[in-house]
Amino acid sequence: MVKKNMDESKKGFIKHLGGLSFRKIDDNNYEFSGKIQDMHLNTGGIAHGGYLATIADAGMGTAAHMIASGKRCVTINLDLKFISAGKPGDLLVGKVKILKKTKTLVFITCEINSSTEIVVSANGTWKILN
Repeated sequence: MVKKNMDESKKGFIKHLGGLSFRKIDDNNYEFSGKIQDMHLNTGGIAHGGYLATIADAGMGTAAHMIASGKRCVTINLDLKFISAGKPGDLLVGKVKILKKTKTLVFITCEINSSTEIVVSANGTWKILN
């Protein structure tokens, strides 16, 4: 059974980044959120691209895991476009959409927004493991 709300902030690698919260909207749409903290900033004072890539991968990967009935999924491909800067204190919300699921693959798109603009656009493919 898939939980509608999942707090992943104390699990695995993501706990070292301040955590994320995940939520199932429906079978093909999911949402995650996290707040940009000082530790997420690059030397220019904006969200580091590695942090943004990590939360996109975690959010989309969680959706893949959920749509695959809890089977383990691994990232095969992740394509990111950095659209605007994430600023300290911004709450980032990722809208995840499952484009297609086959027996072995999940194709996903994601848009991460601050309260005022798109920060990242992402697409990826996940392999469903047995």
